[in-house]
Amino acid sequence: MQKSILITGCSSGIGLSAAQILQKKGYHVFATVRKEADVKKLHALGLDSFQLDVNDSNSIHTVLDNILAITGGTLDALFNNAGFGQTGAIEDLTRALIRDQFETNVFGPMELIMQVLPIMRKQGYGRIIQNSSILGIVAMPYYGAYNASKFALEGFSNTLRQELRDTHIFVSIIAPGPIKTQFRNNALVMYKKTIPQSNSVHHARYKNLENYFSTAENKHPPMTVTPDAVVSKLIHALESPRPKAHYYIGIPANLFAWMRRLLPDCALDWIFDKITHSQIK
Repeated sequence: MQKSILITGCSSGIGLSAAQILQKKGYHVFATVRKEADVKKLHALGLDSFQLDVNDSNSIHTVLDNILAITGGTLDALFNNAGFGQTGAIEDLTRALIRDQFETNVFGPMELIMQVLPIMRKQGYGRIIQNSSILGIVAMPYYGAYNASKFALEGFSNTLRQELRDTHIFVSIIAPGPIKTQFRNNALVMYKKTIPQSNSVHHARYKNLENYFSTAENKHPPMTVTPDAVVSKLIHALESPRPKAHYYIGIPANLFAWMRRLLPDCALDWIFDKITHSQIK
């Protein structure tokens, strides 16, 4: 039987790559996006697509109802991929900005999981894969809201995996390092819209960071990999009889995960301070 998968955040990058590759492998892909224009683009690519705002409960319910009507009430897998990065020093963030970050990166995936779990329990199997980040394992300066959202995603995913231990519903977390997507550019645009740079005590560092990430050669740092690298791990999480709890994507992600296990916090703080200063010197 053809396996079905719901993927969020398919307008570009990892989500789009996953949708196209899995469709070629024979999956019935339900590729969801936030904008109607992107739905039309995905339809033109031959994908089943729905407009889904993970911040809107009604939107989640409607899309799931539509999918279940097509599949006859089943759903084999959910890939929570939608998300964005809110940058800025913690003292320059507002409660509203932090709430927006958590709505998309945490509460949306949580609600989708809670809605698909009864479906998967009824059918007796399922795969839930979360697209997190290495910044859900280690923290870096000026990504406080994003770090916190991904740490939260890690926490509830680990708990969910334990609670589903005696079932055939498997939970995996994908933790990419640098990926060639629009993530950094989108984060820079969001930062310019939301962070008051001129009257911040971090003004000088902000300007240096802005200059660094605006140059073409720094949009994708060294050892950046393509979205296909994520999809190959996604396929393992979907098809292996014993999927891993964590998949680290790229050399930096594997290295940082290793350092998190072995090094004390003071050593990690020193390392990430050096990395940040190398970008804003």
